[in-house]
Amino acid sequence: MSSTVFHADELAAQTRAGVTTLRSGIRDFMPEQHRSFFAQLPHILVAVKDAAGWPLATQLEGEPGFVASPDPSMLRIRALPGADDPAAGMVRVGDEIGILGIDFETRRRNRANGIVSSRDANGFTVVVRQSFGNCPQYIQRRAIVRAGATPGRPREFCSLDDEARSLIQRADTFFVASRSRADVGPAGGSDISHRGGRPGFVRIEDDTLFIPDFRGNRYFNTLGNLLGEPRAALLFADFETGDLLQLQGLVSIDWGDSRAALLQGAERVWQFRVTRGWYSPRAAASRGTLIDYSPVTLRTGTWTEELGAHSQ
Repeated sequence: MSSTVFHADELAAQTRAGVTTLRSGIRDFMPEQHRSFFAQLPHILVAVKDAAGWPLATQLEGEPGFVASPDPSMLRIRALPGADDPAAGMVRVGDEIGILGIDFETRRRNRANGIVSSRDANGFTVVVRQSFGNCPQYIQRRAIVRAGATPGRPREFCSLDDEARSLIQRADTFFVASRSRADVGPAGGSDISHRGGRPGFVRIEDDTLFIPDFRGNRYFNTLGNLLGEPRAALLFADFETGDLLQLQGLVSIDWGDSRAALLQGAERVWQFRVTRGWYSPRAAASRGTLIDYSPVTLRTGTWTEELGAHSQ
């Protein structure tokens, strides 16, 4: 496909980054391998929008088969955000939605973005407008089991507390939800993507996170969205306990190389200023034991190591 699958802000981000993406694997339907892939997953990551238009990232879970594809342009998900999930009630007919399927044991991941076409008490259906796979870079392998969720009451905050900071500092994985501005045409919409690195790859200063942008697929779906719509959401998971941390915030992108040069592997750095968050103990039934880090992850740095080296 040509670059017309990218909206104007994605193309602008590619230009800012000095790359030209002439071809892409973005389709308006799901190939058979993507349809069967989603059907075997016990969880998916989802990007929705709240009543004010802010993105919000959450995780939906079920027995394998809870996601099905009746035809190449449709996904049926038999799950909804729970009553205590900040995303409860935010899967609405006619709204855009971003979906990410990821298999941590094989490092496979596929995205399917589209429009919610129907919803009932058991789940919802999505008409797919964009379907594409991503490479396995930066995905840490984990053995995933379903332990059963025993959720505690979510704690809402507007400033990071010690528990939230600790989870972020330990994290080697998180997910970022973004959405395009409204006037970019049919190539726009909501999106959710994976980010990975060694623990310490996300730096915390007060209520601002500094996040390296490592080399990826060169599509710039996330940063393109953030150029036009700086509101974003992050989802961090403690794979051992099932704790979930959901954040909303405003993003600014540093396209220069001075800050990126401080962190091995970073091509640029973006800042996420927290405006709202929720910490939900034991909210996820999926638990994971680390098997190994991605070989690409091991070639990247952490802020503690890099800033310590530069201060000597």
